Amino acid sequence: MKLTCAKIGLSVEVKQELLDELYKTGMKYYPKEFGGLLIGYYSEDFKTCFIETTILPKKYKSSRYFFEREKEGLKLNLTKFYNSIPRLIYVGEWHTHPDGIPSPSGTDINAMIEIGESDDVNIENPLLLILGINPSKMDVGAYVYSKNKLLRYE
Repeated sequence: MKLTCAKIGLSVEVKQELLDELYKTGMKYYPKEFGGLLIGYYSEDFKTCFIETTILPKKYKSSRYFFEREKEGLKLNLTKFYNSIPRLIYVGEWHTHPDGIPSPSGTDINAMIEIGESDDVNIENPLLLILGINPSKMDVGAYVYSKNKLLRYE
């Protein structure tokens, strides 16, 4: 799947196999929300992000309408990825909306602003994938943080 945010000239690509894996993972926790980190790399011109895999949190808080991952163990896993495949880095977040639509809530928007403004995040435009899931289907919404706003990829 390739999507573009024409407003700022950025694209994102994610393989269907990874989306299927995220759906299966989300369904293990259904009907609660679940998610993790997105790991990938950028094209040489930094206009396209290629999402390759995910890192799942060891600790998190979750309910039907809420997901918050904790940071414990994530830095170590990110370092392992970087040491084994240096081009792979943290590029954003993903989570599910069980029986919902893949649109960001106010909490999602605030979380992405916090991530985008964090000194610990070394990318300019973190991504957010939201999967609207139920037992029979998945809808995907993809967003990019830019200048205190969350913009949709189409």
